Amino acid sequence: MISNNAKSNLAIFASGSGSNAQKIIEYFDASLNAEIGLVVSNRAEALVLERAHKAQIDTQVFSNSQFKEGTEVIRLLQNLKIDYIILAGFLLKIPIALIRNFPRKIINIHPALLPKYGGKGMYGKHVHQAVFDHFEVESGITIHYVNEAYDEGQIIFQKSVTLELLDTPDIIATKVLALEHHHYPRVIDNLLTLSN
Repeated sequence: MISNNAKSNLAIFASGSGSNAQKIIEYFDASLNAEIGLVVSNRAEALVLERAHKAQIDTQVFSNSQFKEGTEVIRLLQNLKIDYIILAGFLLKIPIALIRNFPRKIINIHPALLPKYGGKGMYGKHVHQAVFDHFEVESGITIHYVNEAYDEGQIIFQKSVTLELLDTPDIIATKVLALEHHHYPRVIDNLLTLSN
């Protein structure tokens, strides 16, 4: 249990450019609630690592096989006393060993209103294209705990946005990303407040 006067130590997992990671880093920069102790990626060329370096946050790259096996990842997180893992555009499935070591401590954001448009292969542009193809009148974000199945963990928060008839997948993506950037850091912060 985290003491009331201790900051939560967060690790961000990201595979790509890390725009959500950037917003989380900025949000918690002066926070009394939490600090970002580590940014982890499965891609050495991921822009998120550059963002972390600029913010003077430690980074670590693991191969896909190291993630799947899990032991080295878990050891590092435990050594650094990480309290929560925040997924921000992380494209690998989280191994069961990691989930068991961090029960209800791994949080993900999905760019749709789950349970719609979730599951394996449903990420980023694939989600927005599917929303477009099905003539949805709204989309949004879902923040949820991670369990053993893609996008099926307990939902923490959802927020919708209205879609117009002429909205392309790119416009849908822009609308949804604005929701992600605004709400994800605040929902994490609120969750930490309730946990402490």
